[in-house]
Amino acid sequence: MGKSELTRKRAHSATERLWQSRLGAASGRAMKKAHALILLAAATTFAMPASAGDEHRLATLPMGVYRCELPGDAGGRVGLPLPAADFEIVAASSYQADGAMGTYLLTGNQVVMTSGPRNGQRYTRQSAGFLRLQLTPGNPGELRCIRQTPNNR
Repeated sequence: MGKSELTRKRAHSATERLWQSRLGAASGRAMKKAHALILLAAATTFAMPASAGDEHRLATLPMGVYRCELPGDAGGRVGLPLPAADFEIVAASSYQADGAMGTYLLTGNQVVMTSGPRNGQRYTRQSAGFLRLQLTPGNPGELRCIRQTPNNR
């Protein structure tokens, strides 16, 4: 028997599938499923709704210099800088002010300076990089501290 007699001859447009195409179709379906799972995971990661337990969740503030000011008036400056109230978030839960280091605790939107030169001061986080000093718990004062960025120097 010759080689041609052992191999099965058929047309290229045969109705039965070749093993390569079945594998290709299966791996294509697997890739589509994996891609869909990745997109679903990303969507749930970035679109997590706030839960009732968020007020107890620990977090950290964005690092950088926080410039503090009092509100201005309509006839003058928008804000009146108070450099003595400025501080810098240097790492994790650490800050620096008046040449000394301290620590803070951020739970939900409440920031409490737990040691260092601002020990005992409380702030409410209005948004990322915007804090307002509390006069008493739940009673925000006028002093606001805003994280310095390249466009607000």
